[in-house]
Amino acid sequence: MAAPYPFTAVVGQDDLRLALLLNAVSPAVGGVLVRGEKGTAKSTAVRALSALMPGVDVVAGCRFSCDPAGPDPQCPDGPHEAGAGDQRAARMVELPVGASEDRLVGALDIERALAEGVKAFEPGLLADAHRGILYVDEVNLLHDHLVDLLLDAAAMGASYVEREGVSVRHAARFLLVGTMNPEEGELRPQLLDRFGLTVEVAASREPEQRVEVVKRRLAYDDDPEGFTARWAGDEAEVRARIVAARELLPRVRLGDGALTQIAATCAAFEVDGMRADIVMARTATALAAWAGRTDVLAEDVRQAALLALPHRRRRNPFDAPGLDEDKLDETLEQFGPDDEPDPEDPGPDGPDGGGGGGVPPQGDGGGTPETPETPEAPDAPEEAPAEAPASGGGAPKEQKAVSAGEPFRTKMLSVPGLGEGAAGRRSRARTEHGRTTGATRPRGALTKLHLAATVQAAAPHQRARGRSGPGLVVRRDDLRQATREGREGNLVLFVVDASGSMAARQRMGAVKGAVLSLLLDAYQRRDKVGLVTFRGTGADVALPPTSSVDAAAARLESLPTGGRTPLAAGLLKAHEVLRVERLRDPARRPLMVVVTDGRATGGPEPVQLAGRAAGLHAAEGIASVVVDCETGMVRLGLAGQLAARLGGTAVTLEELRADAIAGLVKNVQGTDRTHRIDRTARRAA
Repeated sequence: MAAPYPFTAVVGQDDLRLALLLNAVSPAVGGVLVRGEKGTAKSTAVRALSALMPGVDVVAGCRFSCDPAGPDPQCPDGPHEAGAGDQRAARMVELPVGASEDRLVGALDIERALAEGVKAFEPGLLADAHRGILYVDEVNLLHDHLVDLLLDAAAMGASYVEREGVSVRHAARFLLVGTMNPEEGELRPQLLDRFGLTVEVAASREPEQRVEVVKRRLAYDDDPEGFTARWAGDEAEVRARIVAARELLPRVRLGDGALTQIAATCAAFEVDGMRADIVMARTATALAAWAGRTDVLAEDVRQAALLALPHRRRRNPFDAPGLDEDKLDETLEQFGPDDEPDPEDPGPDGPDGGGGGGVPPQGDGGGTPETPETPEAPDAPEEAPAEAPASGGGAPKEQKAVSAGEPFRTKMLSVPGLGEGAAGRRSRARTEHGRTTGATRPRGALTKLHLAATVQAAAPHQRARGRSGPGLVVRRDDLRQATREGREGNLVLFVVDASGSMAARQRMGAVKGAVLSLLLDAYQRRDKVGLVTFRGTGADVALPPTSSVDAAAARLESLPTGGRTPLAAGLLKAHEVLRVERLRDPARRPLMVVVTDGRATGGPEPVQLAGRAAGLHAAEGIASVVVDCETGMVRLGLAGQLAARLGGTAVTLEELRADAIAGLVKNVQGTDRTHRIDRTARRAA
């Protein structure tokens, strides 16, 4: 196996390297979430950190890496007596995206537990990562229940496995590092909060730095051992500095002035709860220790805020991450101490002349060790060419893009039936977690035992198996696995009419506000989303299906309007998008949301073509909802007719509001209650 890429050879990425080193100094900081585009050294830097971690002493033969100086009294392999042990390198354990719950927390041997009454436990990845690094690449693509288990273990320092009355608990304290590409979807805010620090990374746009990245990467690929040897001295210096900072950490003083600045900063950015204050305090203390100081300075508090608050501040899921640094500086200055101690020594081997933000020396350049891909130009709204004048009239007017109205809480839209797609919060589905609805024979390894069904299957055979007294003989054929029902995430494909009939500014703003509300709902329900628009002479895929709903929101804001209404083209384009997506992810069921007033004016025989296009979706059983945007005193009801042809339902913009529906139900209930009171009064009279 080739030697890992040296940590000190990583070009640039100062914030990333600093955040990782601070967690190496003080694991209590709570880990790092690294967000950034592909090819930005996220994985390389994390894997390189493991080589810098000091070795750990472990009890010989313990599968849970107990410390011989203070073994865990509840260790499943214990009890252990304090004393000498073996030393090994700190582990870096990787959690694959497709890992099961049993692989993460460990598995119990249900057959032995039932037949022999013993707790036969096979440790999982959480046990392997104890006192080391647990690395989760693409953490945003993990199922929610796995992320919950992972972050709960990281917060409590222990993992609990309980199944059918058999319980196992073991220590699980590790440095948690997650990486993700925001374009592939976001983590829920409550899960983001569990990561101590967050870092945004991007490839350098400076040619000189990119050249240095390529040089180093090619040199490493040609001769990994030789390249690693050339950086051995720098690696040893950083390793020694981590050890020195760990020894200094208990002596670092966090004064009342620094604590006041921390509290004022968290309050100024309106973060929820107290976790942010605690993480900032631990981070500032680690920064001081890393700089070789025993006092926390304002610069430590500032750097701690930049690392600990961006993912915790209150913001819309579609808002850009980061902090307002001017506001941060004003807050620190307002609540700064009158006489802050000056550091006498910038710290041992401090490459930056003191200060909490120092990172190891690395030579020239900056950037990433991985070969970055050529960046694409940012998407810009394309103005469709003006249409040819229609017979008997002038050319249709082109409208500029209008901003979306205020989003609102929407009614629940779901796919009928029972699916088997990825875990989410929208439609009913057979899932690994949820309420138990029945039992079946296991296919492959048994995961969730249905105890009652297993006993019922085994009971008729006890006499044939020689059992005459109390007890139960259970064989493999008797085991039954619980079938569970939960919720799945869907592919929500928006098909938005951007034609001239929808282009009145006030109405288009309301339409975009409604779609933005549905996007927010899709974000919260863990859906994939896509966006098809139609106007003028055809339809375009404004956004291919993705988990990044903020990308859909950005495309929606820049959506131009005007021209005729090629409804058939929009439906046919949606049909093609769904066909391709079905090949890629057949388990994820689609929900098509058509936002239109139902008019069809583009192309020859537009109404007939739109009807036939709608029939294609109906024939394939695609769940559809038509959001009727027609306004005015006189309404044609075309959207309702379209919904009937699609085999779906139609809702108006007002009916889409969940609060409006709740108010309607309340009014109906109130009216019904009034009628009952009147009837009671009449009977009494």
